[in-house]
Amino acid sequence: MTRIYAILAAVLVAAALGVIWFVSQPGAGDDRFAQCRTSKIAGGTSQIGGPFELVNAKGETVTDKDVITGPSLLYFGYTYCPDVCPLDNSRNVEAIDVLDSRGMSVTPVFISIDPARDTPEVVGDFAANLHERMIGLTGSPEQVKAASQAYKTYFKKQEGDEDYYLIDHSTFSYLVLPEDGFVEFFRRDLSPEQMADQIGCFLDKM
Repeated sequence: MTRIYAILAAVLVAAALGVIWFVSQPGAGDDRFAQCRTSKIAGGTSQIGGPFELVNAKGETVTDKDVITGPSLLYFGYTYCPDVCPLDNSRNVEAIDVLDSRGMSVTPVFISIDPARDTPEVVGDFAANLHERMIGLTGSPEQVKAASQAYKTYFKKQEGDEDYYLIDHSTFSYLVLPEDGFVEFFRRDLSPEQMADQIGCFLDKM
């Protein structure tokens, strides 16, 4: 019974955090990306992604159509994040540099979940310091929440100092293609080379 209770507890925690359950599945049918997928999302990939409206580093309001003009790797985080966000985004841009060396271009996109501190200038500097092609986006609380909900990400501000707070958040990276939308997510335990290999599979089949 202890094992059953442990499993039920894990399910309840995941549900509370808004985490989508992913189950491994070999590709099949008419999905041209079937051989590239390592996981399946309950309800299909159409459950994640969609339109968004945010603000870029120049202070301009942009939509997903303006941003995702080619293969893009999206990450939701915040610039004041002390460890996870810098590490994840550094891994992402390393993977993108590996892809560049193979003749494949992917644009890294950083979407802030901390609009109170992450102004357009702040996200612009953060993005520019990581990669010359990285796009930094922020927005109003409502815009950020809508984009986060579209990609089923989780974030919650911790209680404490109004200026020096932390934010709990999910850490998936999302591969999005202009014509196909969201096609795959990547966990943070992948190496840059592993991520590049998986992304490359999708790009080969575009």
